[in-house]
Amino acid sequence: MGQRCPFAPVNRRKPKVAFICVHNSCRSQIAEALGKALAADVFESYSAGTEVKPQINHDAVRLMKQVYGIDMEATQHSKLLADLPAVDIVVTMGCNVQCPALPCRHREDWGLDDPTGQSDAVFLKRSSMWKCFLLSEGEIDSKKVRPGRRTEL
Repeated sequence: MGQRCPFAPVNRRKPKVAFICVHNSCRSQIAEALGKALAADVFESYSAGTEVKPQINHDAVRLMKQVYGIDMEATQHSKLLADLPAVDIVVTMGCNVQCPALPCRHREDWGLDDPTGQSDAVFLKRSSMWKCFLLSEGEIDSKKVRPGRRTEL
């Protein structure tokens, strides 16, 4: 049996974290998938966009399956902000657009450039950054995210 994450809340509801970008087809989808795979015992992961694309970015799907064994096409689809449940934490990806107000207790921007149309190396570097954010030392709770230690792949 796996060990319980030392940062998981005890006797509390897990906070809901929404990863937001414009099209919900690449960055936010990767963050949701990694959140579900790496931190499901700490928080619930969701993603959405202000617009949607008909499918998740093919390179993101391929590389997430190849590197992490995560099949995003089987478990995720592009969603609008209106499709989200009430969330505690909103993490925007750095789209350089004004996101509509989404009620939450804490909001932050990761400022991650969109890897769409770039090389596999760029995708892998960005997914490593997401993984580091998600595995950072500290508790993710309904008030704030405290990044600390960065974990190597």
